[in-house]
Amino acid sequence: MATAQDDLEVEKANWHWRNTMRPVRFFNLDARAALPFFVLLVYARWITLALTILIVIFFHILESRGLTFPAALRSMRVWLVGDIRSSWYSYAHRRTRDFG
Repeated sequence: MATAQDDLEVEKANWHWRNTMRPVRFFNLDARAALPFFVLLVYARWITLALTILIVIFFHILESRGLTFPAALRSMRVWLVGDIRSSWYSYAHRRTRDFG
Protein backbone atom coordinates (compact mmCIF):
# COMPACT_ATOMS: atom_id res chain seq x y z
CA MET A 1 0.00 0.00 0.00
CA ALA A 2 1.43 3.37 -1.04
CA THR A 3 1.72 6.07 1.56
CA ALA A 4 1.59 9.82 1.14
CA GLN A 5 5.39 9.95 1.44
CA ASP A 6 5.76 7.50 -1.44
CA ASP A 7 3.36 9.54 -3.57
CA LEU A 8 5.35 12.69 -2.83
CA GLU A 9 8.60 11.00 -3.85
CA VAL A 10 7.07 9.81 -7.12
CA GLU A 11 5.73 13.29 -7.84
CA LYS A 12 9.12 14.89 -7.09
CA ALA A 13 10.70 12.51 -9.59
CA ASN A 14 8.29 13.73 -12.29
CA TRP A 15 8.47 17.49 -11.66
CA HIS A 16 10.73 18.05 -14.66
CA TRP A 17 7.92 17.03 -17.03
CA ARG A 18 5.83 19.99 -15.88
CA ASN A 19 8.41 22.43 -17.20
CA THR A 20 8.73 20.99 -20.71
CA MET A 21 6.19 23.36 -22.28
CA ARG A 22 7.33 26.52 -20.53
CA PRO A 23 8.95 29.11 -22.80
CA VAL A 24 12.72 29.33 -22.67
CA ARG A 25 13.82 32.50 -20.90
CA PHE A 26 17.00 34.50 -21.52
CA PHE A 27 17.59 37.16 -18.84
CA ASN A 28 13.84 37.36 -18.06
CA LEU A 29 12.97 37.66 -21.76
CA ASP A 30 11.61 35.09 -24.18
CA ALA A 31 14.61 33.50 -25.86
CA ARG A 32 13.11 34.03 -29.32
CA ALA A 33 13.03 37.77 -28.66
CA ALA A 34 16.75 37.65 -27.90
CA LEU A 35 17.67 36.60 -31.45
CA PRO A 36 19.01 40.07 -32.33
CA PHE A 37 21.88 39.38 -29.94
CA PHE A 38 23.13 36.71 -32.36
CA VAL A 39 23.05 39.25 -35.18
CA LEU A 40 24.98 41.59 -32.91
CA LEU A 41 27.63 38.91 -32.38
CA VAL A 42 28.10 38.49 -36.13
CA TYR A 43 27.83 42.15 -37.14
CA ALA A 44 29.06 44.20 -34.20
CA ARG A 45 28.37 47.84 -35.00
CA TRP A 46 26.86 50.69 -32.99
CA ILE A 47 23.74 50.71 -35.15
CA THR A 48 23.28 46.97 -34.62
CA LEU A 49 23.64 47.46 -30.88
CA ALA A 50 21.04 50.23 -30.95
CA LEU A 51 18.61 48.14 -33.02
CA THR A 52 19.10 45.16 -30.73
CA ILE A 53 18.35 47.23 -27.65
CA LEU A 54 15.27 48.76 -29.29
CA ILE A 55 13.93 45.37 -30.36
CA VAL A 56 14.48 43.87 -26.92
CA ILE A 57 12.80 46.84 -25.21
CA PHE A 58 9.89 46.64 -27.64
CA PHE A 59 9.26 42.94 -26.94
CA HIS A 60 9.74 43.48 -23.21
CA ILE A 61 7.00 46.11 -23.28
CA LEU A 62 4.75 43.72 -25.20
CA GLU A 63 5.38 40.95 -22.67
CA SER A 64 4.69 43.30 -19.78
CA ARG A 65 1.29 43.96 -21.36
CA GLY A 66 0.60 40.22 -21.51
CA LEU A 67 1.43 39.56 -25.17
CA THR A 68 3.88 36.71 -25.74
CA PHE A 69 6.50 36.80 -28.50
CA PRO A 70 4.65 34.46 -30.92
CA ALA A 71 1.35 36.26 -30.29
CA ALA A 72 3.07 39.60 -30.91
CA LEU A 73 4.40 38.33 -34.24
CA ARG A 74 0.93 37.08 -35.22
CA SER A 75 -0.72 40.37 -34.30
CA MET A 76 1.97 42.30 -36.19
CA ARG A 77 1.33 40.08 -39.22
CA VAL A 78 -2.42 40.75 -38.98
CA TRP A 79 -1.74 44.48 -38.65
CA LEU A 80 0.51 44.49 -41.73
CA VAL A 81 -1.59 42.21 -43.94
CA GLY A 82 -5.05 43.26 -42.79
CA ASP A 83 -8.25 41.43 -41.98
CA ILE A 84 -9.32 40.55 -45.53
CA ARG A 85 -7.85 37.43 -47.10
CA SER A 86 -8.02 38.10 -50.81
CA SER A 87 -7.34 34.53 -51.92
CA TRP A 88 -10.62 33.33 -50.41
CA TYR A 89 -14.01 33.62 -52.06
CA SER A 90 -16.14 36.50 -50.88
CA TYR A 91 -18.52 34.22 -48.94
CA ALA A 92 -15.58 32.56 -47.16
CA HIS A 93 -14.04 35.76 -45.80
CA ARG A 94 -13.71 35.63 -42.05
CA ARG A 95 -12.25 37.86 -39.43
CA THR A 96 -8.75 36.85 -38.34
CA ARG A 97 -8.44 35.29 -34.91
CA ASP A 98 -5.52 34.92 -32.55
CA PHE A 99 -5.51 31.55 -30.84
CA GLY A 100 -2.27 32.19 -28.91
